[in-house]
Amino acid sequence: MSQLPIEGVMPALLSGVRSCSQLILKAAPGAGKSTYFPLQLLTQQVVEGKIIMLEPRRLAARNIARYLAMQLGESVGQTVGYRVRGENKTSAKTQLEIVTEGVLTRMIQADPELTGVDLIIFDEFHERSIHADTALAFCLEIQEALRDDLKLIVMSATLEQAALSCLLPQAKFVESRGRSFPVEYRYLAPKPNERLEDQMAKQICSLMQHEPGSLLAFLPGVAAIKRVAERLQHLADDIQVCPLYGQLEFSQQQKAIQPATDGQRKVVLATNIAETSLTIEGIRLVVDSGYERVAKFDLNSGVTRLEQTRIAQSSAEQRAGRAGRIEPGICVRLYSQAQLSQQPYTPQPEILHCDLSGLVLELAQWGAHDPADLNWLDVPPSSAINQAKALLVQLGLLDNKGQLSEIGHLAARLGLGPRASAMLAKAQGAITTAAVLVSMLEEPERNTLDFMHSVLRLKQGKHSQQKRVIERAKSIAKRLERSFNLSQLDESKVSTLMAIAFPDRIAKARVNQHGRFLLANGHGAEVNDSERLATSDYLVVLDLMRTQSDSSQIFSALELDITDLQRQFPHLFTQQDSVDWDEKKGRLVAEQQTRIGHLVIERKALPEPPSEKMTQALLNFVQRKGLSVLNWTPNSVELLQRMRCGREWLPEQDWPSLDDGELLSNLSLWLEPYLNGINSVKGLANVNLEAVLQAYLGWPLNQEIDKWLPTHYQLPTGSKKKIRYEQGREPILSVRMQEMFGEKVSPQIALGRKCLVLELLSPAQRPLQVTRDLASFWSGAYKEVQKEMKGRYPKHVWPDDPANHVATTKTKRQFNS
Repeated sequence: MSQLPIEGVMPALLSGVRSCSQLILKAAPGAGKSTYFPLQLLTQQVVEGKIIMLEPRRLAARNIARYLAMQLGESVGQTVGYRVRGENKTSAKTQLEIVTEGVLTRMIQADPELTGVDLIIFDEFHERSIHADTALAFCLEIQEALRDDLKLIVMSATLEQAALSCLLPQAKFVESRGRSFPVEYRYLAPKPNERLEDQMAKQICSLMQHEPGSLLAFLPGVAAIKRVAERLQHLADDIQVCPLYGQLEFSQQQKAIQPATDGQRKVVLATNIAETSLTIEGIRLVVDSGYERVAKFDLNSGVTRLEQTRIAQSSAEQRAGRAGRIEPGICVRLYSQAQLSQQPYTPQPEILHCDLSGLVLELAQWGAHDPADLNWLDVPPSSAINQAKALLVQLGLLDNKGQLSEIGHLAARLGLGPRASAMLAKAQGAITTAAVLVSMLEEPERNTLDFMHSVLRLKQGKHSQQKRVIERAKSIAKRLERSFNLSQLDESKVSTLMAIAFPDRIAKARVNQHGRFLLANGHGAEVNDSERLATSDYLVVLDLMRTQSDSSQIFSALELDITDLQRQFPHLFTQQDSVDWDEKKGRLVAEQQTRIGHLVIERKALPEPPSEKMTQALLNFVQRKGLSVLNWTPNSVELLQRMRCGREWLPEQDWPSLDDGELLSNLSLWLEPYLNGINSVKGLANVNLEAVLQAYLGWPLNQEIDKWLPTHYQLPTGSKKKIRYEQGREPILSVRMQEMFGEKVSPQIALGRKCLVLELLSPAQRPLQVTRDLASFWSGAYKEVQKEMKGRYPKHVWPDDPANHVATTKTKRQFNS
């Protein structure tokens, strides 16, 4: 491990760890930050207690632990060990423990003082996994409140130094610039209609034919890796093609990482798992597709899906760096240099685009009910936090006050996702079935619409991930102190258990719309009408993707017996009285509804409702039909536009929610007080929306708005002209050019933040010029306009110096008289 770039800054690093509680290390790939540095911390006994190093990937955690143990002449689990999901290679002698995923968070939750731990290292922090962000936020609070002697190190090759320095203002910063051989860059954007796999295979074949050394190709996902591997079957016999991705067996992963045998070369087809922390021997050629697959959460459908996206510039740097580790190398980028320059430098942190239900559960266990109570590089979005809280309440893991329920405490101990935990906690006598379903959700079969088919294949021993699923299910059952036997899998319990985990995705068939469903969360979904599930009355939808339409495509689901669900789990159903306006009957209709979320499962007619229910019925009508059913006069439309512009231009003021969706959601706040005495849909026309909006705006904004965003602008001639407002556009004033004479600059509104766009008109009210900068117009383009207007309107005044002329509406004769 000699001659590593990190050795040049090792004295500064070791003294920094000894003297400071926080340290930031920026080191190039291959510098030795994940291997040599931790080993020096151990051998020089920089701290007395245990060192925990967080790695974002399981493969890296295992390999770093094995490598460091080998350097010490030991086996893994002695001085150096690791813990990943479902695997623990540590002992009482372990001083350096490399952990991944949520393992560190579980350790913190179990022992907030981290007894016996003196140092925590966050490796490859630039990947910004939600686990790393959460663990760092917890550790910073531990440092502040419980353990001022705890030391933290944050390290990466591409750190956001400015942001990190704000989060860790007392941290010592050390940079190792690294050392690499020159890399030749080649940019090859795809031809029109050229498939990525074809382009990738072509470049790999060309490089392996004309260049020495082994090759590492970055592809967006497993499917792409398999398709490229098929296209490379004709390569020479001395070239091994090795896939490398997270779901591979460990032995296959090791085959990709280890040096090629004598006389052989390698082509490694990898996902972004190979970007950091792993050193793949013998690589001097890199082909970069420029894509990766990222988990994105859709707030509308409540579903997380892997999306193929372009990589950030920092990821492109990391990938290219693999080519210059051992000698001068070549990096072929299957995209243009211009395309790369358009990408952000760093990828978006996971915390900003993922499902936050797991995070909210962690925060509730930690006792932080508001994420803002902790220190974050990026504060979790409030909209995603609120949705996550609502789901956890629905799952029964949180109570209505946001506190952990009894099964919420069990979920926290299990360390599984909220949905899986809820299913296991409520499985009663079907623990084996629930454990199998949780493991099947973690290892889903591809291209299987009906989930029950996968269940049956598993029972028959034919599931594509049979061994993984069984081993994982055994591990989950053991955690619950239950024995496991696959023969105890009860198919009759599958759909109801899945409904416990996915209550928001219980789906009801739409009336007379074959294959189309409404989810309990209010989102639409559909399945191809040729599929058997298209005829189902109810489904539990496990996987779907938002499309361009108002409905999502279902990729995995199973049929649900709603009566059976109601009998076994009545707590999922609610009853409420509903009063609504029936347009066909022209009267109020009252009924008792049995519901799951937005789904009405049963209806029972109630007696004629009292008159006070009319207001709620009218609100329901507006909610259903939209704001257009109200009496929008020109003045009320104009006021709403001014309010929306004010919210956009003066965001620091306390504006209410104003877009259509927000107004519909808040009808009870702004519309309901004005429905007294309104007893029919026709009566809605009598509601004065201008007064309603003024009241909704509230004091003092309803006074200030006329000052900040006036309806009219008073011209130098004394006349007033209306200002046109439209959300997302600049304010416009249409005025005859002569009436703006004497005005030297464009008028301003919104506390001087907006200049009126002037639509300057001829004496006949025809548009002559549109300008945002009146001063520039007077000194420039006006000369051409003056020349033309003198000929067309000779009776009117066209001065040479309009900025200093008197404004007028008169002709020359009237003006001079």
